[in-house]
Amino acid sequence: MPRAVILCVDDEAVILKSLEIELQSAFGDTYLYEFAESGDEALEIIDELNGEEVQLLIIVSDWLMPGMKGDELLIKVHQNYPKIHKVMLTGQADEQAVERAKQYANLYRYLQKPWNSQELIETIRSALA
Repeated sequence: MPRAVILCVDDEAVILKSLEIELQSAFGDTYLYEFAESGDEALEIIDELNGEEVQLLIIVSDWLMPGMKGDELLIKVHQNYPKIHKVMLTGQADEQAVERAKQYANLYRYLQKPWNSQELIETIRSALA
């Protein structure tokens, strides 16, 4: 049976690399990790995973990205996959975006950049529990 996936979405490759290192350090090979540099790329990955019947457990998404903003992405994901936990990790989100994500995407948690590694890992652990 394929392992479950954690998806990280951010338009900055250096952020995605940092997240990969932290997730790998905290969870090792327990989960698979996917990374997208845009909302559209994230939706493609989600469709592929769904087609392969691989369970996506959690999305950690930036808010301020070219094209689709993080709250829009999380709302779209929630409409089709309401059981996926959604975390917004950003330094740029306005309060209305966070409220929209809470109201329409069942946002699990909002974390500010620069993030605290321990807080991020504990957030993911509690979402997966």
